[in-house]
Amino acid sequence: MQTLHIHPENPQARLLNQAATILRRGGVIAYPTDSCYALGCMIGDKAAMDRVIRIRHLDDGHHFTLVCRDLSEISTYARFGTAEFRLMKGLTPGPYTFILNATREVPRRLQHARRKSIGIRVPDHPVVNHLLGALGEPLMSVTLIFEDDQLPLNDPDEIGDRLGRRVDLFIDSGPCGHEPTSVIDCTGEIPHVARRGKGELSFLDD
Repeated sequence: MQTLHIHPENPQARLLNQAATILRRGGVIAYPTDSCYALGCMIGDKAAMDRVIRIRHLDDGHHFTLVCRDLSEISTYARFGTAEFRLMKGLTPGPYTFILNATREVPRRLQHARRKSIGIRVPDHPVVNHLLGALGEPLMSVTLIFEDDQLPLNDPDEIGDRLGRRVDLFIDSGPCGHEPTSVIDCTGEIPHVARRGKGELSFLDD
């Protein structure tokens, strides 16, 4: 596993370009977000996605998340109305994941098996934002938490030790938090909280 030490507030463009190259070649990376560390790979890369599934021991019902630079990218992958757009606009960038109805641009294996929906998020973290800019498209992502753990991994040394060679790259930007995103389901008539995590939610009823 290669490790890149990238400054959390002033990320080095040269190193992020290296990370983008690894992703384009089919790599799986561990990287920081505004909530906690995550695993990521390119959209549509089945081999890389299968590796993520094995690392996390995921089942068929798990929502994968597309991590986007901004709301302009979201419309390519998800369908939503004016009310949902206003909600997302008010909460992005930030530690929220929105469950939306998927468009045909989303590979079927990334959609929820029964509901044809997809998780979308726009994080507020300089490293991932610059990485997405270097990549030029969203990342397929899941939280970096192991099956028997109560909290996502946060300590860079522990992340390196436990991941080992299972990923191609670890972007070490120091500790970034233990709390996963709050998940807001926008596939029904009224958005509702599917998971309480980081971020204010008092304006929404369960």
